[in-house]
Amino acid sequence: MPVSDGRGLDRFIAFPYDHYRDDPLWVPQLRRDVQTLLSPSKNPFFQHAEAQYWTARTPDGQMVGRIGAIKNDMHNKEHEDRVGFYGFFESINDQTVANALWDTAATWLKQRGFDTMRGPMSPSINDECGLLIKNNGMPPSLMMPYNPPYYEALHERYGFTKAKDLLAFEGGGSAKPPERFQRLAQRVAQRAGITLRPLNKKRFAEEVELVKALYNKAWEKNWGFVPLTEAEIDHLAKQLKPIVIPDLVVFAERAGEVVGFGVALPDFNLALLHNRSGRFFPGILKVLWYSRKIHRARVLLLGVVPELRGKGIDGTLYNWVWQACVKHGMPNGEGGWILEDNVPMTKAALQLGFEVSKTYRVYDKPL
Repeated sequence: MPVSDGRGLDRFIAFPYDHYRDDPLWVPQLRRDVQTLLSPSKNPFFQHAEAQYWTARTPDGQMVGRIGAIKNDMHNKEHEDRVGFYGFFESINDQTVANALWDTAATWLKQRGFDTMRGPMSPSINDECGLLIKNNGMPPSLMMPYNPPYYEALHERYGFTKAKDLLAFEGGGSAKPPERFQRLAQRVAQRAGITLRPLNKKRFAEEVELVKALYNKAWEKNWGFVPLTEAEIDHLAKQLKPIVIPDLVVFAERAGEVVGFGVALPDFNLALLHNRSGRFFPGILKVLWYSRKIHRARVLLLGVVPELRGKGIDGTLYNWVWQACVKHGMPNGEGGWILEDNVPMTKAALQLGFEVSKTYRVYDKPL
């Protein structure tokens, strides 16, 4: 059944809270944040994209699944392809239900001229994306998806094939990075004339402008990359500002010009985990209580301009972020995601003593 009004959207949003009720690893996001993500009037992603949502119900009205189909013009412009997307997929463990959801999304995408259905992306590669296929038994970190293990079999039986795996790395635990790594980072910084500084929250708007100038340049060659518009970066910055710790955001500068940056955040999912209803009030009081006890960081972004890659600048950023996280009571952290074939980044993470903690798979299916 297509979502066509506010009541239908509320049902679409509500389904996971029932579906995952007894799963201790699922992290309930605040329902109002999910509504913002899905709403064209509130999310600037929809200035260059379109989506349609559906719910699946039994004859007696019981909800058993949901899905969204997404037309992302920015992706198609960047990659010059005809790939459409599905996301927000949830289903009971019933192949018939799952197939009906994918068939519905596929029909919508084919009608718009797409030749491939890719996902899950909810709604894009810059949001929650990939299907969790290997897990270390921990809840997902901030801005990462979660699903039951049986979703993998549902996908494969439908005929999806792997497009790319995305890796998350877990590590830390010590007071500082390995000493040899610190020495190397210092040498690299001196040799390249690199200085590091934290975010200045008093100049937050100006700092966001620096991120805008760097973000699309630093990630432009990655598989599946879709540029973020200025409006999208402003929107993301506004959402994250309340939990940003200035020390955990680092800028690398050379001759007065910013050439790289790293962003880590407290893993707020560890607080959201305790508000099982996802409702803002009174749930936010519980979230705020547990937010004081967050002991894990989420390394969200780490990038260097293309002309200075391979010179070890990423190592200086890693070194800063690690020590800053320890200083603020978060000695452990999850970094990622990183593309499975991004050899320099995966090698650096492994050299730091991090290990692959979760694997997420993006699937394709011809239409």
